[in-house]
Amino acid sequence: MKEAFKARMLRIYCMETDQWKGEPLYKAIVARCLELGIAGATVYRGLEGFGASARIYQPHTFSISSNLPVLVCVVDTEKQIEKLLPEVEPMLAGGLIAISTVDAIRYLRSEQDPPASS
Repeated sequence: MKEAFKARMLRIYCMETDQWKGEPLYKAIVARCLELGIAGATVYRGLEGFGASARIYQPHTFSISSNLPVLVCVVDTEKQIEKLLPEVEPMLAGGLIAISTVDAIRYLRSEQDPPASS
């Protein structure tokens, strides 16, 4: 079964070394999403990127640590995104938040349907 609806997509761009209260910022954001009952959040680690500093961030072959771009993507109803936004904004010392309206399609499997084969 599928369900189509209008949703909001919140994208939070930061760096993997960004912190919030002693833990990686992206982990703190995902944890807050879970606490607020947000439908889901996904964290993407970038291969390369740049922001306001115009400095290109990319992995270095001989470096032990890296500071690559990270994107936290959340898609949920407008009400849920409006609830999340004021919680996330104080966490950001730098970065970018982008919000857009999206057409979402949720695919639901009924209990009678067999699981998708792998």
